[in-house]
Amino acid sequence: MDSEQIQVKNVYFYIKRILGIILLISLACVFFYSAYTKSGIKFQGFKIVPNQNAFDNFHWTFLDLGINNILVSGIIARLMIGLEILLGFFLLSHIYLKAFTYKAIIAVLTIFIIYLIILLIKQGNNGNCGCFGNEIAMKPMAAIWKNVIMIAAVVLLYFIYPIKPYKHQEWLCFPIASVALSLPFLFNHVYTETGPEKCGNPINMELLYRYSPAPTEDLRTGKHIVSFMSLTCPHCKKAAYLLQVIKHEHPEIPIFMVLNGNEIFQKQFFDETHAQNLPYILYKHSPEFDTLLDAGLLKGETSGVPAIYWINNNVIEYKSTYYELDPTHILSWLKTNKP
Repeated sequence: MDSEQIQVKNVYFYIKRILGIILLISLACVFFYSAYTKSGIKFQGFKIVPNQNAFDNFHWTFLDLGINNILVSGIIARLMIGLEILLGFFLLSHIYLKAFTYKAIIAVLTIFIIYLIILLIKQGNNGNCGCFGNEIAMKPMAAIWKNVIMIAAVVLLYFIYPIKPYKHQEWLCFPIASVALSLPFLFNHVYTETGPEKCGNPINMELLYRYSPAPTEDLRTGKHIVSFMSLTCPHCKKAAYLLQVIKHEHPEIPIFMVLNGNEIFQKQFFDETHAQNLPYILYKHSPEFDTLLDAGLLKGETSGVPAIYWINNNVIEYKSTYYELDPTHILSWLKTNKP
């Protein structure tokens, strides 16, 4: 081989290496950014502040898949975020790239694509799939293409950047994995209080029937989960999303939404929550809405939405936040009066 051929081969080698490094760092950054945007925290300058809504978007996709326990789905969501951090660290550290990391990335992205296809079939190409939290709104189809491009990049890396394993990589695997999988739990603690709060206050559900349209269900008798919400409230949208998931998995649970606000926001509300199949009324009578909303207040509490009341014959027996909407407790209450 003459010197010119050697020079061409060297140029080709370095082009592959440079392209490989760029692709590898880019993939790692995507994984890190994806984990960060869903983690439940964000940076404001040098301060870390909560960003719970972003985590909820991701967390509740597992509820939508049929994992009915909020605690279990929360743990799985944090582990998936930790897995993204782990894959980013493994890429940058060049740990078992060809033997493990490349294959693991393809497997994870394929699982994400399958989930997004299911989401596309069930809900259409609407809303935000939550791949990048609330930072970059991405519809399911766009997210599928993003994952396909990432898989193509990994396949290219497999051929142009097959770095051989270096000695003692196994000593790095455990500490990196431990740190990566622990970070989501350290920065966003698992919420373990899933039971509702006892109330016992009376509520005059007759107010909902003074105007037309009135609820088609008779909320004045029997047991019902009734949620009072505003169309523009971010937390109300989270509650509505979770309620529709629960209703889909447990159609026997009687759920009703009382919505307040300008009807121009109604389409956006349902596009984001997919809760259009839940029974509801748009209740525009603010004084009565506030009266119903305040009925569940205990001593020292202030009014706010969403207010989720467990009503039995015009008595708010229990009330809960959307984090405390565990189907297991609701089903127990429906059968035994105790959650």
